[in-house]
Amino acid sequence: MDKKILFAGITVLVFSLLVAGCSQQGISPANPGSTAAPATPSTPGPTQTLPSYWSVAVQVGSNGKAIDPQIIMTLNGGQGMNLVPEIDMQVTRTDGVVETGNLTQPLQEGQTITLAGTTGNNDRAEVWVVTPQGDRVKIIDQYVPFRSYH
Repeated sequence: MDKKILFAGITVLVFSLLVAGCSQQGISPANPGSTAAPATPSTPGPTQTLPSYWSVAVQVGSNGKAIDPQIIMTLNGGQGMNLVPEIDMQVTRTDGVVETGNLTQPLQEGQTITLAGTTGNNDRAEVWVVTPQGDRVKIIDQYVPFRSYH
């Protein structure tokens, strides 16, 4: 049984690293015909790692739909799912609009936060986990490309 848990944990870790490496792209230039360049969200900053007993696995990506672009955070599990009281997400869109959402206890694998995005490649997603002591720890801070062709 312990080997299955270890294998599942390693698989999730490798998958998370692959997704993180494939999800960041450079900022696209402003539209050539526009008179004003869109606002660029500030540059993603450093993130922190939670202790394993509070850790949660989340994935952030775009739905890739031009008619209704959305940025979706999915909770994929983790040891801290039953301990952390809240997971917060903020999206700073290319047009300068800030969207926020959160998940609260009881947390379940597969839960999502869906926020409006844009068709640009520089919408910024930030995810924080609130610890049982009330501290907010930023675990994700990245640009989310509208579409990714990998």
